[in-house]
Amino acid sequence: MTDKELMLFKTIVDEKSLSKAAEKIRMAQPSLSQRLNRLEQRIGIKLFNRTKNGLTLTYAGEKYYQMASRVLKIYNDFQVEVSEINQLKKGRLTIGINSFLSIHILPVVLPAFLERCPQFEIRVVEKISTQLERDLAMGELDFAIMHATPAPSDIEDYSPYVNFYTLSKDPFLLVTKKGHPLHAHAVKKPYSPHPWIDLKLFENEPFILVDKGHRIRQVSDYILQNAGMKPKIAITTKSFESARRLACQGLGVTFVPQQYTEIFPHQLYQGAYYSLDEKYGSVWELGVAVAKDSYISDASKLFIRLLSEKFGKQTIIL
Repeated sequence: MTDKELMLFKTIVDEKSLSKAAEKIRMAQPSLSQRLNRLEQRIGIKLFNRTKNGLTLTYAGEKYYQMASRVLKIYNDFQVEVSEINQLKKGRLTIGINSFLSIHILPVVLPAFLERCPQFEIRVVEKISTQLERDLAMGELDFAIMHATPAPSDIEDYSPYVNFYTLSKDPFLLVTKKGHPLHAHAVKKPYSPHPWIDLKLFENEPFILVDKGHRIRQVSDYILQNAGMKPKIAITTKSFESARRLACQGLGVTFVPQQYTEIFPHQLYQGAYYSLDEKYGSVWELGVAVAKDSYISDASKLFIRLLSEKFGKQTIIL
């Protein structure tokens, strides 16, 4: 059963005549009659009563007509919908992102996207980066906005199944309480908003880190590894903001991405921020991840282009 076959049958019924149906669809009447006979033979039941007054539907023919009308309507609606999707008039995007980037990025990019595509449904999946990589590899996301790091991972690695496109690089800062005794060793450098300090000075300080499995923790461990440090980890938490606030209160020191310092107001918990030497790998990359060899829709490309314009230091071309 094909859409053309259903259309031929429906036209015969609507025109109530083989000759009129053949004329309407521009087919020779004998050819149309043969097509109808083959259809009835394949189904195994007569669809029409042949009378001197023309064709009338059998009971089976009535049921077949109802089915054909529904299927053709569904197929026509689907064609219209595909056309609208191709023209970005409607559709759905499933975007992976972590909860902090969601706060920082989506209020900026989503309004611009929905202004162009107001009928689109947006599904936001908020998970940590390592889980987003898994979801991408499983085909559950259109793309993910996330961070990449050269840090070695102690969990299952999905990166071979994911392509990552860099938007920008963001340095990690060391956070301490204000007036920390080691502040005396900080050095101001040109063009840097934060003074530079030698991380090795903090070897005997207690550290506050986020839980393992989080990308911030991967980078933090990588920084400490490159510095040859194995400090005491006094507190672990799921939230980088909790770690930052605790460090501001003097319960230890921690690492925070510079971009994340813009997410929450810091009036209540003010600390000191220090830049670190890049030789420790104290930088991660913000970017867009897509599954390898996957189809990237025009809607995804539009969203990623807007994201690149708002937050990228370089243009992503997919």
